[in-house]
Amino acid sequence: MSGHSKWSTIKRQKGANDAKRGALFTKLAREIITAARQGGGDPDANYRLRMAIDKARSNSMPAENIKRAIEKATGSGADAEQYEEITYEGLGPANVAVIIAAMTENRNRTASEVRSVFNKHGGTLSAVAWQFEHKGVISIPLNGHDPDELTLAAIDAGAAEVGLPEGGSITVMTEPSDLEAVRRALADAGFEAESAELSMEPTTTVDISDPKTAKQVLGFMERLEDLEDVQNVYANFDIPADLMEQLEAQVV
Repeated sequence: MSGHSKWSTIKRQKGANDAKRGALFTKLAREIITAARQGGGDPDANYRLRMAIDKARSNSMPAENIKRAIEKATGSGADAEQYEEITYEGLGPANVAVIIAAMTENRNRTASEVRSVFNKHGGTLSAVAWQFEHKGVISIPLNGHDPDELTLAAIDAGAAEVGLPEGGSITVMTEPSDLEAVRRALADAGFEAESAELSMEPTTTVDISDPKTAKQVLGFMERLEDLEDVQNVYANFDIPADLMEQLEAQVV
């Protein structure tokens, strides 16, 4: 799949440890609150909320936390939370292009924190959005399924592109407006998604095969992801699977 970023795949493979789970739940709740505030608290009538809830569940967020976030968004009073959605763009180590999607109640704080990460890693804030395009991304675990059957089902459902099997799953790309229809068609065909989300996908990628550079890029990405106000980070790098395995083996 030409241009597909591997950062989302890497994040799924690395997983979220207990130390970061609380921060992850905060980000997930923030997305639920924003989606519910914009489109209402009914996930059947609010597709963005449905996706946010599905993502929260796939990350083992307790049902009570999800319910509380929706109630906080649809309620009223002094504790009602309002978040502003902001996008930052820039170049990181190895001239990797990144787009950062943030939600914040303090624009100045978020901008300062993002700029600090770029400065510490030798990056610069600059326009790079032209290197990306808006896509729907569905990850389907194979779980014994025939990859060819899954691919044909995805094409029949209206997928724009279908990747090769990687890490036990296949990535299906759609036009943004087709994401839900393709996900539902695949589910009806017996192929349940482990994730389905709107994404900024690169049109070309930066191939990284040097271990030192790969560590720098991954460290930069993780620092951005760890910022409280950052919801998603999209990037255009590609690290070979064998190098990723080597790097993960070095982590104690």
